[in-house]
Parts: sequence; C-alpha cells; structure tokens
Amino acid sequence: MSRFAAYDTDTAPAPARPVMAGVRRALGHLPAAVGLMAGSPELLKGFLAANAAFEATDLDPVAREVVVLTVATRNGCHLCVAMHTATLTRHGAAPELVAALRDGTTLPEPRLEALRRFTVAVLDHRGAVPDAELDALLAAGWQPRHALDVVLGVGTYTISTFANRLTDAPLDPPLARYAWTPAA
Repeated sequence: MSRFAAYDTDTAPAPARPVMAGVRRALGHLPAAVGLMAGSPELLKGFLAANAAFEATDLDPVAREVVVLTVATRNGCHLCVAMHTATLTRHGAAPELVAALRDGTTLPEPRLEALRRFTVAVLDHRGAVPDAELDALLAAGWQPRHALDVVLGVGTYTISTFANRLTDAPLDPPLARYAWTPAA
C-alpha cells in the first residue's frame, strides 16, 4: 500500500486543484504522476514551472528529449522513460536514436551524442564538468548557453524522476507500449 495519496481535481489540496485542471486541459487527461505530486502543491507547481522554463530554452525539442531521457535512464524512472519515449516518437525521432537513449548507449548522431555525454558529465560531476567535456560539447556545435540549458534540464527532471520513484508513480495506460525497465 502506498504512503502517498493519488489525488484528483476534487480531492487534491486546494492550491493544487487549478494546476491539475490546467494539466488536464493541456493533455486531455490527468497523468497519475500529477495526482501523486499534488500531495505537495509546491512540488507540483515547481516542477511544472521548471519544465516550462526548460521547454523555452534554446535546445530544440529532440535535444531536450536527449537530456530528459539521459536523466530518466540514469535515475531509473520507468515512467519518465516511457513518457519521453512517446514524446520522441511523436517528434518523429529515428528508432535507433530512441533505442540508444533508452539503453544509455552511443547515439547515432554525433551532435546529439555530444549532448548526451555532456548531460552524463553534469550528472557524474554534479555540475563541476571537466574542461574536456565542455570543450567536446562546444566542438560539436553547441553554445555555452546550451550547457546551462542542460543544467536546467537536469534539475527539472531530477525533481520529476525522484518524485515519481518516491511515490512509485504508475504508467498511465497510453504509455504501456513504451514501458521500460532499467538494465540490471
């Protein structure tokens, strides 16, 4: 039995209700993870605000998903991997790219691989990325601002992956076909 309540827009703490209603309007449904995050309206609002900021960065949609899936696989969040696999699929990403991201292996596109490797370096070094790693990102055509955008993405999706793992957020039925289990 979970220690975390799965709220809906009628049972959630009052400050979370309008936020949840906005998510429902935007997505056409209320993801179970949102109902679980609503137990802390501040967490829910904070994640959604950080996510909106990350979505507004100079990284293109596929590049943002490279960052998200790198964080999600690293943190073992089955829900985030499934959700963002679906997002990449909607963006028309090559199946080889999606598979490599889910497996945590070298990406087929060198520029995106440089972004993935930099994201791993941010995680591994807790932000104190060695100069060689930053140089490799810049040599692949990314700009210094993109390195900072990666930090925003890492922070945003650390919130999400940790909350989803803490609450044991389930996959919503539409995501079942994108289910993922971390490698042992």
